[in-house]
Amino acid sequence: MNEKLVERIKTCPTLPSLPAIAVKVLELAQSNDADIAEIARVISSDPALSSKILKTVNSSFYARPQNVSTVSHALVILGLQSVKTLVLGFSLVSNLAGPDGKKSGFDRMRYWRRSVYAATAAKVLSVKAGVAQAEEAFLATLLADIGQLVLDQVLGEEYSTLCLKAAGHDDLPALELAELSMTHADVGRLMTEKWKLPPLLSVPVGSHHSTETVTDAALLKMTELVALAGRCADVFVDDNAKPAIEAVRAKCAEKFDMAEADTDQLLADIGAKTRDIAPLFEINLGANAQFDQILKRANEALVELTLQSQQQATSLAEQNVKLKEAATTDALTGLGNRQRFDAFLAEQLTQCVALNTPMALVLLDLDHFKKVNDTHGHPAGDAVIKYVARLLKAVARRQDVACRYGGEEMALILPSTTRATAAATAEAVRRAVSAKPVVVDDEGKTLEVSASLGVAVFEPGSPLTTAGTLLKAADMALYNAKNAGRNCVKVFTLKAAA
Repeated sequence: MNEKLVERIKTCPTLPSLPAIAVKVLELAQSNDADIAEIARVISSDPALSSKILKTVNSSFYARPQNVSTVSHALVILGLQSVKTLVLGFSLVSNLAGPDGKKSGFDRMRYWRRSVYAATAAKVLSVKAGVAQAEEAFLATLLADIGQLVLDQVLGEEYSTLCLKAAGHDDLPALELAELSMTHADVGRLMTEKWKLPPLLSVPVGSHHSTETVTDAALLKMTELVALAGRCADVFVDDNAKPAIEAVRAKCAEKFDMAEADTDQLLADIGAKTRDIAPLFEINLGANAQFDQILKRANEALVELTLQSQQQATSLAEQNVKLKEAATTDALTGLGNRQRFDAFLAEQLTQCVALNTPMALVLLDLDHFKKVNDTHGHPAGDAVIKYVARLLKAVARRQDVACRYGGEEMALILPSTTRATAAATAEAVRRAVSAKPVVVDDEGKTLEVSASLGVAVFEPGSPLTTAGTLLKAADMALYNAKNAGRNCVKVFTLKAAA
């Protein structure tokens, strides 16, 4: 708690006090033998207050079947508690109302709009929440944010600047704590204590942004109701209603097991009832839209946000695919690199062993490649490697992977491929490599090129069940091809390299 700020609040000469008529009604109402006639006389002594109460009692907000013409009649029809709540509400709103603060960051008109929406929501929600004191819920919510008015009065532009930083009302407490070491709810509690309001009003005012701190079950229910009513109000006053609608739907589903459609109807009812009650408190709601229009805008925003999210997700997925491809692709040839070779070979061989289907590995080594580099230079060597890589790509089927194993060595991994097919594929590659000279520069210079190839195959019953053994077998076959004079294909067998 910010003690210096508390002292400034307590000593501020312009802070409102509880109106005398409200104090008198409270005293009389709290008496064990409350005199209804005396209370009626006290209220009637203020013609403006009496008129507001009678207008309210006869409004559609209460939907009374008969006209109420006197305060005494109102006390009988509505009960002492309801009339007392109206007296307090009208008196406090009148006393706390001030000039519109639109020139600063704190907009009093917006504040009162939110307050009356919230108070109406509390009265409507009290039935759902099982709160018997609907009138107290209305008043507690109407006064829930009075701390904002006090902070605006005491701090002026400093508080206005703070308010401008908040995207919505729900963001205010964290900002206030960070900058003031107390929240508007804390200040509201100070005021209710100053006015000696009962706990049923003071606790919700002081704790509606920290409901978890309330330990009394009855007060907790009322405080949670006030908090939820505030979020309902945000639906009607926030520029972007979507977060508030989602929050209210989630809380109503959690607390009352309400479907979205039922919650939306509840919000529509709150909007309609608020339009009836706001003029009685002389609060101008302005050109606020009907809930169905608010919901339509929120849904449109949600659709737009969803589309943006989908586009961002698609873009991110595409970027991830490109990054993954780049990480497993040889930059010179566009074939899979050694990382891709190792991963694909292990993955496919595991599957083929499990399914008992054949799989072949072909290793290719360019003949006398060192001599090409030494005699004609590395650009010529790169041109040869890229040419052979294109041939491997052309031969590879959709399920196959062609890789640059390292240097001038390349490989074909052929899932579900028999020994005969693998040998024929390797021979086709060999013939294609040596079929015509390779152009190695822009001037049309060509080189005769050949390759040696080794083939190893996992077959049902074969011991070549791991990537390591299959690779070693293919390498042995390649070694035999080189020893046999190069420019040929050899297939590994358990007895000898054919």
